Amino acid sequence: PTPPTPKVPPKEKVTIAGELFELELAVDEKARQRGLMERESIDEHGGMLFVFPESRWRSFWMKNCLVDIDLLFLDDRGRIVRLHRMKAEPPRADDEPEAAYERRLKRYPSSRRAQLAIELKAGTIDRLKLETGRTIELDLDRLKKLARNPISPPSGP
Repeated sequence: PTPPTPKVPPKEKVTIAGELFELELAVDEKARQRGLMERESIDEHGGMLFVFPESRWRSFWMKNCLVDIDLLFLDDRGRIVRLHRMKAEPPRADDEPEAAYERRLKRYPSSRRAQLAIELKAGTIDRLKLETGRTIELDLDRLKKLARNPISPPSGP
């Protein structure tokens, strides 16, 4: 028997400051919680687009993240409401309880209601001169529907 084909996350092409990015979509709770954990690198024009079912105050952290990540929080219209340059944290020590590890991680808040977030390779915010108030063009209606009805894996054997 042949081994199962690894599941490839759905991707969304997004233009940010005139550059085309191909972002993995995180539209369900499992994908949003996993984020870019344990990645050893992020492509120059890669990253992740998190889509939440509703707009609210959000906070990210760098749990199990191995590389620095730039973070953009966007409101329900695709406007950047907060930017962060997140730094990789020292990994959890073998003798460190999970709860203690999670308590020591820095939080990165949205500071305003956000319905989307984009994680990019570190340095992208500065390279593209991104600022709050800038709008990222997205198919918001379609993306919001995906967050309510996540993409399901193909059925069958």
